Amino acid sequence: MSLSRSLLHACLSSVALALPGLAMASTLTVQITADIRSSQPGINRDAGTDSVMLNVVEGLVAAGEKGEIRPMLAKDWSVSADGKAYTFTIRDGVKFHNGETMTAADVEWSLEKLIRDPEFSCKTFFDGSRDAKVETIKATDDRTVVITLDRPDAMFLNYMAQAQCGSTGIVHRASFNGDGSWKAPVATGPFVFGDWKRGEGLVLKKFADYSITGDKPDGYGGRKDVLVDQVKYMVVPDTATAVAGLRSGALDVLPYLPPGEAAKLKDEKDFTIVAAPHGGLVTMLFQTTDTLMSNVAMRHAVIAALDTPAIVDSVTYGLGIPNNSLVSSGSLYHTATHDKGYVYDPQAVPALLQKAGYKGEKIVILTNRRSAINYDTAIIAQAMLQSAGINAEIEVLEWASQLDRFNSGKYQIMAFNYSNRTDPGLAYQTVVGSKAKKPNTVWDDADVAALVNKSLQEADPEKRQAIFDDLHARFLDQAPFVMLANGLDVGVSGPKVRGYRTWQGFARFWGVERSE
Repeated sequence: MSLSRSLLHACLSSVALALPGLAMASTLTVQITADIRSSQPGINRDAGTDSVMLNVVEGLVAAGEKGEIRPMLAKDWSVSADGKAYTFTIRDGVKFHNGETMTAADVEWSLEKLIRDPEFSCKTFFDGSRDAKVETIKATDDRTVVITLDRPDAMFLNYMAQAQCGSTGIVHRASFNGDGSWKAPVATGPFVFGDWKRGEGLVLKKFADYSITGDKPDGYGGRKDVLVDQVKYMVVPDTATAVAGLRSGALDVLPYLPPGEAAKLKDEKDFTIVAAPHGGLVTMLFQTTDTLMSNVAMRHAVIAALDTPAIVDSVTYGLGIPNNSLVSSGSLYHTATHDKGYVYDPQAVPALLQKAGYKGEKIVILTNRRSAINYDTAIIAQAMLQSAGINAEIEVLEWASQLDRFNSGKYQIMAFNYSNRTDPGLAYQTVVGSKAKKPNTVWDDADVAALVNKSLQEADPEKRQAIFDDLHARFLDQAPFVMLANGLDVGVSGPKVRGYRTWQGFARFWGVERSE
């Protein structure tokens, strides 16, 4: 432990020397396990980069707490009768980090620059190759921007708000060098991008002229009161070192801690555990073209043998929430209908196995050690299946090898996680399709695929709800895979921190304060 503390303090000292202005009284020091990939939203990014940059940049709209689309830099918008033209009214008095007032012309320029960039991670959402194509972006006056699509697309605003798209954040021209290359974000968010020492850390500074809107925090929308002078991110890859830093006070927040490590701190009054599910999927996949697993009675036998709440409780150390629906537990579309899930019924297994014609054949569960949840899920599931008379074995692969097997569809059962999809339609789209066209498809049903597509083209919430209710009933009936829970991000804050919370797997630092 002393070595870990020594390494951490050495790291802190190194970055303190490299990054000026870190001695301010109100500094929140936060661990990141790996450096950000870039400072350009939506380009050369990963989830960790998104989590940092979405404290800096904002888009016209934002995803609310339950996935609803909220106004952000646009105070309102309207959609034309044909569903192809979106007219946004820009909020008054929004300042860029360089002090200039944002205009509709700035929005037009920024969106054109981002959406047309071939490196934009969400280009297929907007270029017509996947959904509608953005044909024009036009500032019609200082406060109005009109975006015209080639066809109606009910998911257009959802795509604009996606984290992996950098929330299609609006940036000033000064973000780029004279030759058009990226320099650093000059945006509108509550924090200003400060000094970045690659491989060691970076600083976000409070934006004094931030234009506050809303009454309370709401996902990535709503009110964003900054209560610290700066947030200092430290690259600390090792969990033990990070925990030592939290105990010593050298770190204030660990945003992403393995549930097992967080559970060790659960009973210590100095620390606050923040565990929040997001739209990711924690699953056990069935290969429905496999000789054994193609039989729906066999799949129902496996499900009846699994105590899924007990599995979730064990693999998340009591921090997770069981959910047998692809509609995430935090979604506005998760109603009582989606609380209906699997029934743990070992007594029903023998009859189901007989119906399936099962004669004790070996069934292999693939897993990996990189994900503790995947590995623990496989171990516990194997024991439950064996006790119910199913000859289950485990094969542990390196993550890259398991991913290859997933992509080629060469497995019987696999413990596997999907990353965050904030909208249920996108979650279904991830697993539904044609195995002949895409071998890593899990649920191959043409009628289901048509419903999923309909959900992505339907804007009316009540009609979307009906679609998701129908899909859930089909999911439980066909049992194409086991849905255990949504993804879980667990964070821990130290004794001097108040108000830290996480949302959809991202760390938000507005509304967070640190006492001295």
